[in-house]
Amino acid sequence: MNLTEKAALRVSEFLDKRKAGIGLRIRIKTTGCSGLSYKLEYADAFDKNNVMFESFGVKVFIDKNDLIYLDGTKIDYVKEGLKEGFKFINPNEKAKCGCGESFTV
Repeated sequence: MNLTEKAALRVSEFLDKRKAGIGLRIRIKTTGCSGLSYKLEYADAFDKNNVMFESFGVKVFIDKNDLIYLDGTKIDYVKEGLKEGFKFINPNEKAKCGCGESFTV
């Protein structure tokens, strides 16, 4: 699991603006038409069930149970037309729903 330099910079900007938090927490939740989706949230504390990774100075926390879905994943921050946001490049994805909100492994 790693962040691109652009993604790490954007997370750092969000954390600085918030003036709190120790990093980014990524979770997998069951939802959507394909079954799984990514959930990003601020990490305010280390949880003993988490594994920590660091990319470009940003700490990323993932629940040990979610590692199977995220192994080898890279997160980028992209601007496409009028939209911008985090993009998950996950080698474990087998398919995505039409709207891109959920995926299967």
